[in-house]
Order: sequence, then structure tokens, then C-alpha cells
Amino acid sequence: MKILILGGSGFIGSHLCEQLIVAGHDVTVFHQPGASNKNLLQIESKLRIIEGNFNNVNDITKALQGMELVVHLVSATLPGNSFLNPTYDVQMNVISSIQLFDQCVKANVKKVVFVSSGGTVYGIPTEQPIKETHALNPISPYGISKLAIEKYLAMYHYHFGLDYTILRLSNPFGPRQEPTRGQGVIATWISKIRQGEPIEIWGNGEIVRDYLYIDDAVSAISTAVSNHSQHKVFNVGSGKGHSLLDLHTLIQVQLGKPVQIVFRDMQKVDVPVNVLDIMLINQHLGWSPQVDIADGVKRLWMHPLV
Repeated sequence: MKILILGGSGFIGSHLCEQLIVAGHDVTVFHQPGASNKNLLQIESKLRIIEGNFNNVNDITKALQGMELVVHLVSATLPGNSFLNPTYDVQMNVISSIQLFDQCVKANVKKVVFVSSGGTVYGIPTEQPIKETHALNPISPYGISKLAIEKYLAMYHYHFGLDYTILRLSNPFGPRQEPTRGQGVIATWISKIRQGEPIEIWGNGEIVRDYLYIDDAVSAISTAVSNHSQHKVFNVGSGKGHSLLDLHTLIQVQLGKPVQIVFRDMQKVDVPVNVLDIMLINQHLGWSPQVDIADGVKRLWMHPLV
């Protein structure tokens, strides 16, 4: 299958490229002009790379020619910094995605796999673990944008027949995750530990999250690429919750040394608990995570690059 991966040179995208190439797909990566190809060096000869701006219709139109499926991994903002300029968040993420879906229809693309945010679209949960049927009340511009993109994708399916799968991802971690972007607590902490610095915890350390190793995250995306389930929206996570204090203890055990903590004021954007129910994707796509958090932390620590 001819697959276009938007954001294919990034943390998730580069790992996904590797899996899809091994599976025999024809992979093209679309990324911003001047973006680094360092994550793709080992497979650069096995794929095609196109540079362009996600918000430029002409660039997207050219990239879509001949493509059968698109994996949408692009986001111009993060949960925290989306508050700085919500208008920019909508312009760069929502409007650009609508333009993408419009061009997909015109280019006869068969399907879009959109990687959404299981950590933000539900807002403050009223039940744990969170099922896909839970109310959707995001409390950040980032989460609102992700949900809006989901809804537009469903609309394009209803009116124009564009097939899709939405994957609401939990908190992926692993090699190649950029520790300075402000997203990815495990990668950030390990980077600080490598440099001999204390780690930072925002709040009292009792915030609970669902952490998923990158190999499992991309195996779920790869599975969705080739599957045509009647269900269109799936949670993707470990199904298990760990508090920041739990995570701190786990890292100390795995590394065999104490790790100093500096506590900071809690951020209002953080929901107290977010653990995803993953029964639906297991039942309908046959996917389940294979790497537990302790093993994932150990693999990341042993990896030469964070």
C-alpha cells in the first residue's frame, strides 16, 4: 500500500516508518522544510521524503498524489503551550486538517488514520479506566482541537466516503522522544538524570497517567492501517495507571540509584487521573501492549540516544 505519513520524521513517525517498511508498504514521509532526518538515517534509502508546510494546500495536494492511505501525526502545538495562542492552535491544527481531508477526497485517498489524544479529549474523567464512550469535555485548546479534527474526519466519512480510524493515544515514551519539548515526562526525566540534574514534579506527584512504550504505540497504528473494522475510534494505551511518585520509584529501581526531586506548582491543564480502557481495540483489532513500563524504562535508559 502507498502510505503518506504526515510528521514521519518525528518520534512516533520514524518508528512507524520502520514498522510499515518491514510490513512491505511503500512509505512516503511529509515533513516541514528543514526538519531533521536524523531519525530516518537507517531507513532513508527505503522511503521517499517530501518537504512542505502542512498548512499549505498546494504542498499537501502534491504530496497526496497516488497515495492510498494517510497517517496524520502532525500537531503544531502541545497541551501546555496551546494556551498561549488558541487561535494559532485552531489555524495550524484544525483548519489545516480540514484542508487535508478535503484534498484526500479529491485525490481518492482511501483512508486516513488520525492519531488523536487519549490524554486530553476526555477532559476530567468521571470513570476509570476511560472507555471510548466517555463524555468528551477537553479542558485545553489542544484537546479541543484534537476532538474537532476527529469530528471533521467523521463528517468527511459520512458525506464523502473517506474511510478513517481514530487512535486516542495515551502517553507514549521511548527512544527518539525529544526531552526538551515539554511533553514526555519519562524521556525528560531520564535526560535530566543523565545530566546529573534533579527531576521536576508538578504538583504533589499524585497525578496518574497511562504510559505506553513506543513499539506498542506504533504497532497499534500499523494494525489500524490494514484493518477495516466497523469501529472507528479506539483508545491506545497500557490500560494501567502510574502516579508520578510511582514513576519516580520505578525509575530509581530500574537505574539502581536515587533520583532527586524538585516539586513545582501544579498546572491547571493537568487532569488528576487518566487511564484508558483498551478492551475495544483488543477485541476488534487484536492489539494489546507487549512492553510493560519497567521494561520500557530500562530499554530507554540503555538506548544511546533519548
